[in-house]
Formats: sequence, structure tokens, C-alpha cells
Amino acid sequence: MSDLRPQVLVAGGGPGGSTAAALLARQGLDVLLVEKAVMPRYHIGESLLPSCLKIFDLLGLRERIEGYGFQRKDGGYFDWAGEVWEVDFSTPAKPLYGFQVIRSEFDQLLLDHAREQGVTVWEGTEVRDLAFEDRRPVRARCETSDGERRDVSFDTLVDASGRAGLMSRRYLKNRRYHDAFMNVAVWGYWRDAKRLSTGLTGAIATCSIPLGWTWAIPLHDDTLSVGVVLHRDRLKQLRKHQSLEAIYESAVASSRVLTPLLEGAELTGPLRSETDYSYAAETFAEPGYFLVGDAACFLDPLLSTGVHLAMFSALTAAAGIASVLRGEVEEEEATTFYDSTFRRAYLRMLVVVSSFYQTHVEKDVHFKRAQRLSARDYQGEELIDAFINIVSGVEDLYDVEELRADRLVDVMTRLYDEHYSFVRRRQDWEGLPLDEIQRGMARLRVVDDVQEEFSLTPRTATNGLYVVEDPLGLARAGHPVTVATSSP
Repeated sequence: MSDLRPQVLVAGGGPGGSTAAALLARQGLDVLLVEKAVMPRYHIGESLLPSCLKIFDLLGLRERIEGYGFQRKDGGYFDWAGEVWEVDFSTPAKPLYGFQVIRSEFDQLLLDHAREQGVTVWEGTEVRDLAFEDRRPVRARCETSDGERRDVSFDTLVDASGRAGLMSRRYLKNRRYHDAFMNVAVWGYWRDAKRLSTGLTGAIATCSIPLGWTWAIPLHDDTLSVGVVLHRDRLKQLRKHQSLEAIYESAVASSRVLTPLLEGAELTGPLRSETDYSYAAETFAEPGYFLVGDAACFLDPLLSTGVHLAMFSALTAAAGIASVLRGEVEEEEATTFYDSTFRRAYLRMLVVVSSFYQTHVEKDVHFKRAQRLSARDYQGEELIDAFINIVSGVEDLYDVEELRADRLVDVMTRLYDEHYSFVRRRQDWEGLPLDEIQRGMARLRVVDDVQEEFSLTPRTATNGLYVVEDPLGLARAGHPVTVATSSP
């Protein structure tokens, strides 16, 4: 087959790849997306955060998502180390919600939408090799499942190849695994399970158990996704004497939340398992390529950030690529912006997850200790930079100038301990002293900021740049935004 030449080659058709491809095509770019599987295909990761709503709007996809029938998710329910509380996504001023989705259907919907936006999609086709010029990927040898070769030349690569890591594992060899979060997830789907009796529609239940923690996610096909997360070393120890099924059954039975939900329910199909080793590539982008979603980094699934990070990074990458091709920013500026922005978003959530584990003491001390970030898990100054604005919003912690990387997790743990203590007493707020309410509300705003996307407003600009929506691209803080009169 003759050599094709799209402006952008997207490797991978999951949420990150499909989102980036569709957004770029909506800007008038010639985009080819190559996906190894033939959709629909199975994937874990059913729980979506409210942050996805904004990106659905930018894709022109909100109405279709709303009407599809996915389970709406109004918040989360936590039963952690003996304490119980709910997290409601909505406030009177900000009605927010997420979704619980069957990923095979959700991913198919995103990929079909990308096609409708003008993206050329090759399913059942894998990027086998890349050719480089001055460190920049410029050509790809693709191969179909029946052995047909397809050669592609391109200007920019969006690597959305997931954990397979086309660039980071095969060529850059720069993926670093964290010492913390060396966990393994085991899960299955239950029919005729009961729903959680909470005021929050479709809430995910996240529950600690002596061996680790569990999730329970209600899906729109009337099944309940139930998973167990254990540390790798503990699972290895247990497997010497028990089957995976026995370990799973024992873990589920140890949960006071799951036991009544699964009474009379039936496990459908075999159990699945996957290693949830958290990692990050040392470089997320350079001129010629952007690593999106799991191709760049992966985070422990405790707070359901996977699809959020994939779609957020896709949006940020698409904005940079579009602005470069319109001549609005230099390519090196765009890749530096992307690397800083995506890495900050990831590092924020990395520390939040570690702080969450540390805040709520587990009965299994080994598991708790194993989830703690160490100095080897991050670059100190980089982490301080990522979180400086979070701690600076809480005056009574201590002077930000005294913050050191080795104390950051302790600071965040204290913040989250006080925050969740305040949230759990929501029904008593009216009776609390005024100064305690004011401190609690300040922490509430700070924690909300942790989950806000970086660099989508002038206030949160990174390196003087931020993402604008119409047309999608990058703008300089302090400069007026001009609307392009023609497509690139």
C-alpha cells in the first residue's frame, strides 16, 4: 500500500486516543488513528469523574453520552478503616456528576464519534515500528491482523498506546515505576446484586478491608463490578496456599459493605486480574510526539482517575498541536507546556492517593506502609512545584517557604485528615463554631482545587500558557485571545 501522510498519527483508540483525534479533526486537521484491537473490546476502568463533562462538551458529545443509558454517578461512598462518609459531587452553585460505564461500549462510542468528526480509523492494525529523524518520529510501519503492511508518514505522533507504551517502553526506555502502589487488582461482575442504599445515585463504594481495599461499581446492564486490591507481596504470599478465587472470595466476605450487597447474587464469568503498578515516563512530550494517558503514566485506581487523566491529557495535547500548526506557539513551547501541565496533574493525584492511604489507618500495617511514597518515587523540586499552590491555600499548616519534598506527604496527610473529618460531620456544620466552619470551608476549596485541571484558565496558566476552547489551542496569559478566521 502506498505511503499515507496525515498531519497527525494517533496510536491507540481508547479514551485518550479517540479524544485527541476527534478534537484535532474538529480543528480541520488530517488525522489517522490506528487501533490494534477491533472494537468493541473489553477494558477495565468503569468509573468516570465529573471532570469528563467539560471534555464531552468540547467534543460535542455530551448529549449522546447523556442519552446512551450509562449509570449516572452523583458521588462516592467510603467505608474506610471503620469510618463512613459520602462525597457528593454537586453543590447548589455547581451541579456535577460522573458516569459508571461499560468500557467496551463507552470506548466504542468515542471511537465512532472520532470517525464522524473526520478521523480516518484503522482497527485491527498495530504500529509495529517507528522511524526517526533527529529524535523525531516521522514514519510508522503498521501491520494489520492478517499481515498486510501499511506505511505512514506524519508530522506529529500522539502515543495513546496505553500500558504497552509504544514510545516510552520501546524507544525512549524511560518509564519509571514507583516503589509505592505495587498493587494487584482482582475483579469480577455480579448479577442480581443489591444496590448501595445511599442518597447518591450510582455512587461507587470504596471500602477498606484488612488485606487492602475493595470497589463496587453499579453498571447500566444491572451488574455490579466488584474488585479487590492487594499489595503484590501479600498476594504472592497468599497464592502459596490459596487459589485466586479463594483469595477473592475471602476478601469480599471480609467487607461489611459488600457482604449484604452480594447476598443471593451470582458471579458471572471468570475472575480477571491486573497489576496496578504506578509509573511515569521521564518525558511526556518533545517536538514530534505527545504521550497521552497510560502511555505516559498510570496511577493506582483508588480514586478512579484513569479516564480523567487520559481525556485531560488528550485535550491538552490537541490544544498544543493545533496551536503549533496554526503558528500561534513554537513547537518546543507546546511540548514543554504539555509536559509540565500533564505531569502536575498526575503528581497532584499521586500525592492525594498516598495521603488518602496514610490518613485512614489500615489494620494491615504492611499494606499501609507499602502505599507510602518515598523520595525515590519523585523528583523533589518537581513535586514541590506541583503542590505549592495547594498548601499555600491553608495558612495554618506552616510557611510555604519551609516546605520540603520529604515532608510534603505528611503535610498533605494532615490536610486530608482534617478535610475528611470536616466532611464526615456535614450534618453538624450549623452547630460548629464559626472559626471551625471557616477553616473547614477553606480546606474544602483547597481539596476541590486538587481535582481541577491545570492550565485551563489564565489564573492556572503554566509557563505563561493556558488552553482556550474556540478555536481549541493555547493562549498566553495577559494577552487577548483572537479567534482564527480559517482552519489550518
